[in-house]
Amino acid sequence: MTGIPNQSAVGLPAYVSRTGDIRILFVEDDKYYRDALGAELSEHGFAVHSFADGASLLGSLDSAAEADVIVVEWTLPKTSGIDLLRQLRRQGVTLPVVFLTGVALPERERLAFDRGAADFIDKQRGVAVLVRRLKCLVEVRKATTDLRAERSMICGKLCLRPEISRAYWNGADLDLTLGEYNIVHLLASNVGKCVTYRAIYDQLHYEGFIAGNGADGYRVNVRSAIKRIRDKFCECDPAFVGIKNHAAFGYCWQA
Repeated sequence: MTGIPNQSAVGLPAYVSRTGDIRILFVEDDKYYRDALGAELSEHGFAVHSFADGASLLGSLDSAAEADVIVVEWTLPKTSGIDLLRQLRRQGVTLPVVFLTGVALPERERLAFDRGAADFIDKQRGVAVLVRRLKCLVEVRKATTDLRAERSMICGKLCLRPEISRAYWNGADLDLTLGEYNIVHLLASNVGKCVTYRAIYDQLHYEGFIAGNGADGYRVNVRSAIKRIRDKFCECDPAFVGIKNHAAFGYCWQA
C-alpha cells in the first residue's frame, strides 16, 4: 500500500460521510499515510474518521457507536495496536478490529487472532485488497446482526430470546420461569395495549384453564405472577415501571 499519492492537500475532513457509507475508525500515527489512505478509502465508499494514536480513539469512544469497523496500525506509539484492542474490549467496544502492518510476521498474526482481531492485513497487499476485505467483513457482520435481530425481540431495554425462552433487561438475565417468560412476551408483544387477566393466565397453563374460587378466581394467580415478574425486573433495575395495571381489566407493557 506504499506509493499512495499524498492527497492531504485537498483538505479531506476527518469524517467524510454519505448515505450508505461503511464507517471506519482509523488509527495511524504516520500523518502522510493516514491522510493518503483516508482519501483512498473515501473514494471507495468509506467514511473515515482518523486518529493519530490509541489515546485519541479511546477519548472519542462515542464515535464507535455509529462505526462499522476499527482499523488499527500494529506498531502505534505509546499504546501498541494489540494493547489498544484489549482496552477497547474492556471499554465494552465490540466492533471488529482489523490490524494493518508493514511487517506481516506470522507470530504477530497469530497473536492478533488469539486476542480477537477480525483480520490482519499486510500494507503491501494494496488498497484494493484492503477495500475488498473490509467490505466482506462488514457484510458478514451485518448479516449476522440481522439474523440475531430476527431471532430476538427488542423492546427498549428488554431483549427476548424466543429460541431459548430467556428474557434480558439491560443485558442482565432476568431468570424468568417459562410461564413468566410467556407472560412478558405477551405483554411486550402488545406494547401500549392492555392485556386481559384471562389472556395472561392462559400463558401459565392453556386457554380456558379453570383455577381459583369463582369464575374470576384466576385473577389472584395473575396478580401473584405479575408481582414475581416485577420483583425480578426490580432486582436488575430498581426504577423499573414497565408493567402497568389497569384495574379490573388487566396489565399493559408501557412504551
